[in-house]
Amino acid sequence: MKTNYKHIQANIYNLQEWVLEINPELLKAKFEKLLQKSEFTILAFNEHYFEQQGYTCFWLLGESHLAIHTFPESKKTYIELSSCNQEKLNTFKILMNA
Repeated sequence: MKTNYKHIQANIYNLQEWVLEINPELLKAKFEKLLQKSEFTILAFNEHYFEQQGYTCFWLLGESHLAIHTFPESKKTYIELSSCNQEKLNTFKILMNA
């Protein structure tokens, strides 16, 4: 894979949200689709199911990362997207709240 690099300012923009969905399969499908629609560059994906309960996954992006952590005992999930591309992050926010 050939990567073209572009000089950018050293800025990171963040989105931190709690959502009420805790199903890992639904979360993966929804957030993968949001990343694609926002035109993020997905480099890798990894996930871990905790033995008792809970789930964590992350997407490594060309623009930084998206992490998801479920808290089934509280019936909520923490979402954190960090990106050096404010435009893509803003698009993601709009799509997420649509």
